[in-house]
Formats: sequence, structure tokens, C-alpha cells
Amino acid sequence: MFKNLFGKKKEEANKEPLEIKSPVNGKYVKIEDIPDPVFSEKMMGEGFGIEPSNGKVVAPVSGEVVQVFKTNHAVGIKTDSGVEVLIHIGLETVAMEGRGFTGHVSEGDRVEAGDTLVEVDLSLVKEEANSTITPVIITNSNDVVASYDFISTSDVTAGESSVMKVELK
Repeated sequence: MFKNLFGKKKEEANKEPLEIKSPVNGKYVKIEDIPDPVFSEKMMGEGFGIEPSNGKVVAPVSGEVVQVFKTNHAVGIKTDSGVEVLIHIGLETVAMEGRGFTGHVSEGDRVEAGDTLVEVDLSLVKEEANSTITPVIITNSNDVVASYDFISTSDVTAGESSVMKVELK
């Protein structure tokens, strides 16, 4: 009887909605409009893209860095609530073999939303890759997400503009 008197049970504490911020300054791109079927057809999960206006990539959420590709073109972060977010800088950028990408985090690091993850030479990406569009994908969306709401669908600011609000299961 007294369990619910003083607030949420421990297992419900992490069910707060999660806001995912933009990892870069730029323009919002609907996931369906990303020119790569792996992302546009949501094969990896739900999310969005940003056409970046500069090369500083920051954490869109707070959590633990669980994956940093050796080429620094993609970073995975797991939030305290268990949401796994992939930031993939540009399309077909793995073929650049790390040229133009400078990583600032390692696997196991704790990051806060807005912390710098990677700096990238956008002009080099424009030259050598298919696109600079940066997809932000919830890779375990089927397991942990109940619903999505897109908040900001225009110009966005890295680490400040909330783009997506996620209700957890």
C-alpha cells in the first residue's frame, strides 16, 4: 500500500520520455527522404537525418558510448533508459577510411547531450562520399520505443534543438 505513496517504483523511473537533440547544426531531413535505403526504409530503426552546415558532431543524448567505428564515421550511444542511438556521419563515408574524421570519444566514455563526439571535414565528405546527411537512428526501436513525436523539423542547432521525443515501452 505504501509503495506508491512516495513516487514511482524503481523500474518505472526510467520510463520518462526521451528527447533526442540534433547532433549537428543544419536542416532536418525526414528519414524517408534520406538517399540510402538502409536508412529510408528503416532497416536499422526509426529516426531522422540532418543535412549539416558545419563539421562538429555532438551527442544527441546523454549516455554511454557503446560503439565508435574505427573510421570515426559513426558513434553509438546507449542512454540510461536503454535506448540505443546511432549517429552516422554522411552516407557511404566508411569508404573514406577515416580521412577527414577526428574522434573525440572512446567506447565506454560517458557523454552528456551536446558533448563533442567527432569533428569532420565536410568539404572532403562532399567530395568523396554520397552525401553529408547525418542519420540519427534508434537501433533498438522495436524493443524499447512505444511512440515517436518529431518536434523540430526545420533548421536545428547541435546539442540544443530537440528533434524527436520518444515515449518508452
